[in-house]
Amino acid sequence: MKAAVCHEFAKPLVIEDVVLAPPGPGEVRVNIAACAICYSDITYMRGGWGGTLPAVYGHEAAGVVEEIGTGVTGVAPGDHAVVTLIRSCGHCYCCAQGVPVACESSFSLDEPGPLTLPTGERVVQGLRTGAFADEVVVHGSQVVAIDKDVSFEAASLLGCGVITGFGAVSNAARLRVGSTAVVIGAGGVGLNSIQGASIGGARTVIAVDIVDSKRKAAMKFGATHAVDGRANDLTDQIFALTDGRGADYVFVTVGAKSAIEQGFDLVAPAGAIVLVGMPPQGVMAEFEPLEFANGNRRLLGTKMGTTPIKKDIPALIALYRQGRLKLDELITGRYRLDQINQAIDSTMAGEALRNVIVF
Repeated sequence: MKAAVCHEFAKPLVIEDVVLAPPGPGEVRVNIAACAICYSDITYMRGGWGGTLPAVYGHEAAGVVEEIGTGVTGVAPGDHAVVTLIRSCGHCYCCAQGVPVACESSFSLDEPGPLTLPTGERVVQGLRTGAFADEVVVHGSQVVAIDKDVSFEAASLLGCGVITGFGAVSNAARLRVGSTAVVIGAGGVGLNSIQGASIGGARTVIAVDIVDSKRKAAMKFGATHAVDGRANDLTDQIFALTDGRGADYVFVTVGAKSAIEQGFDLVAPAGAIVLVGMPPQGVMAEFEPLEFANGNRRLLGTKMGTTPIKKDIPALIALYRQGRLKLDELITGRYRLDQINQAIDSTMAGEALRNVIVF
């Protein structure tokens, strides 16, 4: 199969032949039709989270199930499906608590993985998916069947960006109807936190971003207000829009120290800061614990929107069918696999909401 391989951090990906092992027990082979580019892929490819190379990244995907291993249920060959990085056993403590994204079990695919070069050299299956490629072999828990009339491009966004942003609101924060929310960052994930807050019944949804085009996009995705993140009076503006209290919820969807620390200045008493974006390893943020505790504020972390995919992805597709959840509007550019470095450059330049590799 053809795959975009990362051989050196911060270097362009190389398109080459990679050997994919057949699915074993509990595993599924999917022919990838579309894979969106998430900033997590870029952080890994630039060495921000370490790791071993060579590797194939890409984890926000959709395609056609080609083959299943023994014991797989819920999907069959020929099904259209969303592929995620959420690999779960279904029975460990975290899975039993309804948090499969924090599954504590290990899997045969974890090491050494299903990918090799023709020379026999092992290739890391990046983010447990490796979907910058024609095909993937993943655990059955990572795949959710979808209706065949949903486009692969729209469906691929449900693999990460949509469930991460939306789930941070609905699963991690459990936003209350009538509350106020600030979303720091109006990129692919942030726009879905905005959608989640709007659909979830927030009365005020304030988008904060330094890019004018993204602030404009936020208003189309459900924000009631949009504020320039570079404004000297940012805090004053947020307090003016939230009855002088600050926001009940602050969703930080970018993995930057400045954005995280900014969130502590914007949250109301008894409110919550929700860390959605993942910073590189070693980034440290500071806040005053006394002020935080005295105000009965909460700090929540969430990975992948704390999403149980078998439940949430069908529910999100239902919202999409109703015209309440925007998916197609998130797609900025469509690229072939051999154009992946252009797509990544566009994403890094802040030009795109979501760029999608179409196979």
